[in-house]
Amino acid sequence: MPVNISGQSYLRLLDFSTEQIEYLLKLSKNFKDLKRTGTPHRYLEGKNIVLLFQKTSTRTRCAFEVGAMDLGMGVTYLDPGSSQMGKKESIEDTARVLGRFYDGIEFRGFAQSDVEELAEKAGVPVWNGLTDMWHPTQMLADALTVQENFNYDIKGLKFVFFGDLKNNMGRSLMVMCAKLGMNFVGCGPKDCWMDDELIKTCEAIAAENGCTVKCTDDVKDACTGADVIYTDVWVSMGEPDEVWAERIKHLEKFRVTKEVMAMANPDAIFLHCLPAFHDTNTTIGADIAERFGVTEMEVEDEVFESKASKVFDEAENRMHTIKAVMYATLQ
Repeated sequence: MPVNISGQSYLRLLDFSTEQIEYLLKLSKNFKDLKRTGTPHRYLEGKNIVLLFQKTSTRTRCAFEVGAMDLGMGVTYLDPGSSQMGKKESIEDTARVLGRFYDGIEFRGFAQSDVEELAEKAGVPVWNGLTDMWHPTQMLADALTVQENFNYDIKGLKFVFFGDLKNNMGRSLMVMCAKLGMNFVGCGPKDCWMDDELIKTCEAIAAENGCTVKCTDDVKDACTGADVIYTDVWVSMGEPDEVWAERIKHLEKFRVTKEVMAMANPDAIFLHCLPAFHDTNTTIGADIAERFGVTEMEVEDEVFESKASKVFDEAENRMHTIKAVMYATLQ
């Protein structure tokens, strides 16, 4: 039966079936092939989208802008200081205005309830570029990258996420794996695990797709036999600087090191949604090194720069997969 998600918003992966997600991944591969062969694909010429950013970004903004322009659309970018949303104008009123101007709205911010209200009131598709709860556009880029490295046969792979499991990446990756038949292992401190209700929901989804979901604080158990090792920054955007000391102490045991990668399968790959604190070549990295004597945080530089690291393929895939989401919901 053909898959049709035209007119739908893309707010979290839980709202989409396995067949719909696989459809988006096939579209993504097709758009990547078109891009690399220089084949024009201005399929949405005449449409316009707006990008609403409460949180700044490199990959999300560029992926939406380039993807939209490749599809022939016009793009307006509103940075955190360029919109009245939530200050002088309610989210509901902003949504009703922008829905009359634009064919689609991207939102990157804090509260999941904000993007859901936009989708409810705008009357046009709304895409979640990241909230504190979910990061669904990143999930497609991650899944496509795994497919590319395992001959598009990903069912049954062991996918391990290290760090704070309750953040938007840990939660989203568990859903993605359950939907696509990969065995998910979250490895981090017990007080950083996602809520029991979400775990139970994903266990049920995983059972339908022939895979498993589990959380552990045992690093060796988690990474032994892994096909994919994934991690994310220890402090999320918008959190106060004061939490660095606590997070470093709490999560240092779960750093992705060469020893971790050595316990994984020989052809295992390393992924990270970026930016990554793998050296001191950033102001934050240098500051953390000076204050705490830590020169590498969630991942060792040797791992980040290794042949197993596919982080820049993953970053590029944000563009191709976001393009697929925009096309599928606006066609």
